Amino acid sequence: MAEAGPASGQGQVQVTVCASLAPGTAQEWQLQLPQGATVGDALNAAGLAPGGDLPELAFGIWGRPVGPEERLCDGDRLECCRPLTVDPKVARRQRFARQGARAAGLFAKRRPGAKPGY
Repeated sequence: MAEAGPASGQGQVQVTVCASLAPGTAQEWQLQLPQGATVGDALNAAGLAPGGDLPELAFGIWGRPVGPEERLCDGDRLECCRPLTVDPKVARRQRFARQGARAAGLFAKRRPGAKPGY
């Protein structure tokens, strides 16, 4: 295992903060934080402090739910997600009803004359 020298940024962690604050948008920040920084510290550095006019966000590191007191490691990806506005199952049913059976699904784009299904 190689030792970290002064040129490697010892005492710093590099994290990526990703947030989707509005539908259809995503923002990303690359941050250098001191060793031992927490999720709350990263949110403050990115300008996403809880409260104010921001929506209630859920936080995760690489898809694993975490709280604001969780410590960050070098290379972590902190994700800030808005709450769902519609149940995914309901949205899929509505989308299928709009598109119809022929325009949706695994075999929607078949070659002319191809067998249906497997």
